[in-house]
Amino acid sequence: MRASWRTTLLTLALAGAIPLALTGTQQTAGTQQAGGAQQPAATQQPAGTEPPDGSQPAAGSQPAGSPAPGSAQPPVQPSQQPSFRVGVDIVSLNVTVTDAAQKYVTDLQQDDFQVYEDGVKQDVTLFNRTNLPIALALLVDTSASMETRLPIAQEAAIGFARRLRQQDLAEMIDFDSRVVILQSFTNKASDLEAAIRKTSAGGSTSMYNAIYIALKDLKKAVATNTDEIRRQAIVVLSDGEDTSSLLPFEEVLDLAKRSETAIYAIGLRSPESTSSGSKGFKEAEFVLRQLSQETGGHSYFPNQVADLNSIYGQIADELSSQYTVGYTSKNPKRDGAWRRVVVRTTHPGTIARTKLGYFAPSAKS
Repeated sequence: MRASWRTTLLTLALAGAIPLALTGTQQTAGTQQAGGAQQPAATQQPAGTEPPDGSQPAAGSQPAGSPAPGSAQPPVQPSQQPSFRVGVDIVSLNVTVTDAAQKYVTDLQQDDFQVYEDGVKQDVTLFNRTNLPIALALLVDTSASMETRLPIAQEAAIGFARRLRQQDLAEMIDFDSRVVILQSFTNKASDLEAAIRKTSAGGSTSMYNAIYIALKDLKKAVATNTDEIRRQAIVVLSDGEDTSSLLPFEEVLDLAKRSETAIYAIGLRSPESTSSGSKGFKEAEFVLRQLSQETGGHSYFPNQVADLNSIYGQIADELSSQYTVGYTSKNPKRDGAWRRVVVRTTHPGTIARTKLGYFAPSAKS
């Protein structure tokens, strides 16, 4: 969904759903020039080897009756299938709704949502609460500082991979001084597990490069039919600040804001950073919070590696509990400007979370 908020539904593939017909296209080492900045290269190995206050609720547990990514799903009836509309600029949003207990609310209807763009109420014209397939990039920091905690982190990531359904796709990206795609997009948990077990610790941290590559990778293909519609996400685990990326944070953040990708960030604190208030980790925490808030994802900052299994489970539950809400903006200007978006529900005690906004179409598009 990357032509982002201005893509027509023919290439957008319904609200918040990833325009993805991924084929596992290989990347080669090297660099490219994009927008005047040097792009990081990914090394490919063979596969198989608003609320007004701007608050962000924490993810909670999944209510009974809400399907988890690993559970069998009923077939989607024709009336539930997302539709394509040609020639219309659709703003599409993935929306997570939680109650006061931070549990996911999954039984709302279209009329229960109110959408505001720059303070102007919009007419919701597209709505879907079907548990769509997902496509995600799983990113794991393997820098030297992760050495003692990597085995537990591997097991937690493997547990997450095992929850993926047959219709889901995921890739595995390892980053330290370099960014390596250990497994291209696949629906085979065994292939993902094998890739995760290949990781070893060493080197510095190039997290921005890794997120940039993942965003580009998820954008490679578009949906050509409803069977290829997927929600799109990045799940990134890191234990410290970026120290070796070619790209600045601002460029990665801009690309993320122009995407339809929700970023779920896990900042694993170390005993040293917790006790000393490490400046480096504070900077990393700021970066991870901003990436997740801007894209409608969520950030987590556990103090111990043993919490990772639970956090990956929360992310999996959230991805299976989202709504897709879409509208045609009442602002006809094609000025490429940033537009702030707020989603509310009519149900007291609930909070809706989504992207903070999108870039309007430009006159040249």
